[in-house]
Amino acid sequence: MIGRFRSGDTIFYGEIEGGRVYSNGGTSAGTFELSELRVLPPSFPSKIVCVGLNYKDHAEEFSMEIPESPVLFLKPPSAVIGHGDKIIYPASSTRVDFEAELAVVIGKRCKNISAEKAEDVIAGYTCFNDVTARDLQRKDGQWTRAKSFDTFAALGPYIVSTEEFDISDAKISCRVNGETKQSSSTSNLIFDIPYLIEFITEIMTLEVGDVIATGTPSGVGELHRGDTVEVEVQGIGTLRNEVV
Repeated sequence: MIGRFRSGDTIFYGEIEGGRVYSNGGTSAGTFELSELRVLPPSFPSKIVCVGLNYKDHAEEFSMEIPESPVLFLKPPSAVIGHGDKIIYPASSTRVDFEAELAVVIGKRCKNISAEKAEDVIAGYTCFNDVTARDLQRKDGQWTRAKSFDTFAALGPYIVSTEEFDISDAKISCRVNGETKQSSSTSNLIFDIPYLIEFITEIMTLEVGDVIATGTPSGVGELHRGDTVEVEVQGIGTLRNEVV
């Protein structure tokens, strides 16, 4: 399990084990107590490619037909925040929602990758909260404004490698103020991760650090100022943010 951290003015990647962080990178080489470090977003993407309506239970929840192909949209890198950072409720919205998701972090620059070769370009997996101004999404009729506010792409806390993570049946959940709002499994994905990588890289080049947010299960709901929202993916950990 790998994380990205700040110690003073130094930013570095380190391996997390038993409450400690081990780094061998330049001036940051050494062992740190996790509690002494600031956890940063584990990736700094050039783009975040998001998949809409990609859980069977989410489609059933709204009596929607299963899509024939993935529905994609983008979030800008300026929306990214990490574990423990604040989600800022925009003044122009009256309805902000959480969307718990599994995210894929790309490890190699890639284009036209087959599903069979998809694992070769994956650096690992992390948690993602696709925060959405739902009222603006409905008003605009498209998703760019509603999905793109600063702080609306919470990512983290850490990256787990493909060898350490079973994508076939990982539990995914969301809690708001300790109350479970979403509970599902990646076994409910409509389009699996290898297929998504093939589909997306036929359209665009993915750069190292880019993120694919794979969709949210049923139970999406509203956030309020003062709420604490947690996205947990089995085998990865818990991404926690406060709404302000």
